[in-house]
This record gives sequence, C-alpha cells and structure tokens, in this order.
Amino acid sequence: MIKRYTLERMGNVWSEVNKFQKWLDVEIAICRAWNRLGKIPDDAMREIEEKTYMDESVVERIHQLDRIYNHDVLAFVTAIAEQVGENGRYIHLGVTSSDVIDTALGLLMREAIDILVQDIDALLPVLMENAFKYKKTVMMGRTHGVHAEPMVFGLKFALWYEEMKRNKERLLRAREVVSVGAISGAVGTYSNIPPEVEKYALEELGLKVEPVSNQVVQRDRHAEFMTAMAITASSLEKIAVEIRHLQRTEVLEAQEPFKKGQRGSSAMPHKKNPITCERITGLARVIRANAIPAMEDIALWHERDISHSSVERVIMPDSAIALDYILHLTKKVLEGLVVYPEHMRRNMDLSKGLYFSSKVLVALVEKGLSRDEAYDIVQRNAMKAWDTEGLMFKDALLQDPEVTNRLTPSEIEKIFDVNAFLKNVPYIYERVFGKY
Repeated sequence: MIKRYTLERMGNVWSEVNKFQKWLDVEIAICRAWNRLGKIPDDAMREIEEKTYMDESVVERIHQLDRIYNHDVLAFVTAIAEQVGENGRYIHLGVTSSDVIDTALGLLMREAIDILVQDIDALLPVLMENAFKYKKTVMMGRTHGVHAEPMVFGLKFALWYEEMKRNKERLLRAREVVSVGAISGAVGTYSNIPPEVEKYALEELGLKVEPVSNQVVQRDRHAEFMTAMAITASSLEKIAVEIRHLQRTEVLEAQEPFKKGQRGSSAMPHKKNPITCERITGLARVIRANAIPAMEDIALWHERDISHSSVERVIMPDSAIALDYILHLTKKVLEGLVVYPEHMRRNMDLSKGLYFSSKVLVALVEKGLSRDEAYDIVQRNAMKAWDTEGLMFKDALLQDPEVTNRLTPSEIEKIFDVNAFLKNVPYIYERVFGKY
C-alpha cells in the first residue's frame, strides 16, 4: 500500500523487518523445541538465542543473498546462520520453507486483526454518541432514493453501530481461524521432524496446530480473514455513500468536516466536496477486490505450489493497511460531521405531506372501505397534491367528500402527526443500546 494511506502502527506490522522477525521467532521456537528433545545442545541453543537478531541491516543482507539464491527463505536462513557461526547449522533443521512462512503469517495476521479490532472499538462509541445526539432529529427516510416515511437521523447510527459490532465479531472469528501454524515438513508427513517439535514450537508461539497440512496451512483460513476485511470495508463504504448522498447540494442534510485552510476545487473556490467519504468508497473497492484472489488461492496444485505466495505478498498487507486507514477516516468524519436539521425539515416539506398516505389508507380501511377502494381514494388525492402547485396532501383530503364522509377534520389532523411514525423509536434504542 502506498505511504499516503499507511498509518504507522499497521505499516509496522507489514514491514520487512517485522516479517523477517516473525520468521526468526518461528525458527527460534523450532530450535527450542529441538533443544527440549535433546537434538540441539544447550550451549548451541544459548548461542543461537544470544546472537540472532533482526534489523534493517539484516534485511539488506537477506536481499543481497536473495539476488543470488532467488529464494528468500534460503537467503534468510543463511543471513541468520551467519550471525551464529558454526552452530547456525541447527537453524531450519528438518523444516521446509512453508513451515516458517505460513506459521509466521499466522502471527502477522493475528497482529493485524488486533489493530483492526481496536480500530472498531474506537469507532463504536462515536456511532453510539451520534445515535443519541440525533435520536430526536426528525428527517425523511428514503427508499429507492425517494421520500418514504419520517424517521430520526440517530437510527442511521444505531444501524451502523450494530453492523460494526458484527464486523468486529467476524474479525475475531477470523483471528481464531488464522491463529494456526504447521511445522510438518515437505508434504506434511513429518518425514524429517517429529510432531513434538511442532507441538512445542507452536505452544511457545501461541498458535494452534493445523490438524492436517499438506506442507501449507490451508488457504480457506486466509480467505476468511480477507473476506472479513472486505465485509468490514463494505460497511464503511455504506456509511460513506450515505454521507455523500446527504451532502449533495439539493439535499444538504449532513456534510463531512471541512477544515480551515482546506480547498475543495482547483477551479471553483466555493466547493466543499465529500472527498474523504469518496476515498473510503474507493479503498473499500480495493479491499473487496482483494478478497477474490484470496479465495482463488484456496485451490493449489496437489500438496502445494506457490501461486498463492505472490498474491498474498500484495493483498494481505494492502488490505489490512487500507482497512486500518479507512476505519480511522470514518471515525474522523463522524466525529466532525456537520448536520443540518433545518434542511431535514425543509426537505420533508418537499413531498407535501404525501408520506402520511399509508396512515390515511389504514384509517379508511378501519372505517369500512375495502383496501382497493381506500387505496384508490388515497392515491387520487396524493397525485392531485403532487401535481397541483401549493396544494398539500392534507388539504386535498379535506376537499374530498369521499374522505370527509368517513374521517372528520380532527381525525385527519391526528393522522398528520409526525410523531406517530416515531413512537417505537425508543423500543429500537432499548434493543440496540439497552437504553433510550
């Protein structure tokens, strides 16, 4: 992922120093397991532990060797063995490349997920705060982009809050699924290494054993991690798209923050564009697209090929870094969101009270009309109001004898109370937050 979208903490997880450090952690854990079984002498083990390290200079040495070997794991093993000297021969004993790479990748994915979960934990209170801040801010609900019935703005945040809780659960499930390793040799049969080495090494690393590995940890696990990130990104896009729609000039009910000194257009000084929400939308597309190759990585030739390897070097860091970034962006947007309740009320009036049509329909049916008869009466008056300049829906009804013969003016007035649409909002809040 390019530096523009990389936050330091997640960037450090996917840095080359951290990647090779995780490889080294795995190699040291394997050596300790061998030492426990008596294969590596105590003095050799102490030397391995004391002399091995990872920093930028070691990374450069690995790259130098890789240009010769064209094999990064062998380059890594050689660079680490050089640090130790003669006892470096015990490093990578009996294992194959995937034993190190896949086990270390489990550690990296777990580390990345922990950051993403913390990001969601930081976003959830902002969603809850806005849900309560706007719990009585009446606005028009829309379906198909068209006025439907009134709601409160806070319900949007309550809905997003519940969805982000589910995304957190998905990521935590993915954490459990990917927190595995395999140290089982060339085709997973432990031909040159006893299962005890795997058991002891993975216990030290805090990973579970892959029950069956044909050299590699199975990629359905990684695909679950990638799809959990893709779904989370899609939820953030949902929030961003809603704000983008609400910020349109013709609507202008909410607007992402526009800081002092910010400029919206190179040509039009008046512009305040929803560029942050558009960036969230764009990066969500990248993350979602990366889930497809992750699923295609599940099918490898026979016991293993490396068609997945080049893919994962790109999609995993890029997706985790991008998701970390847009989680932070979403929090920033919602913390500084500008809301225009007066515009919400103005926009409600644009439909001339037609959103009360469902309640008028029910009231006429309760007076004895068939649903079809009532529907025709309501629709006729709705269309009349819509097509007549200055005529509100309620006034059209009051002028229709078929309506006034069945509903008194006071009954009609009672129907046109917007609070009737909102009477169960507290129930929804109680269900989501346990309070109202």
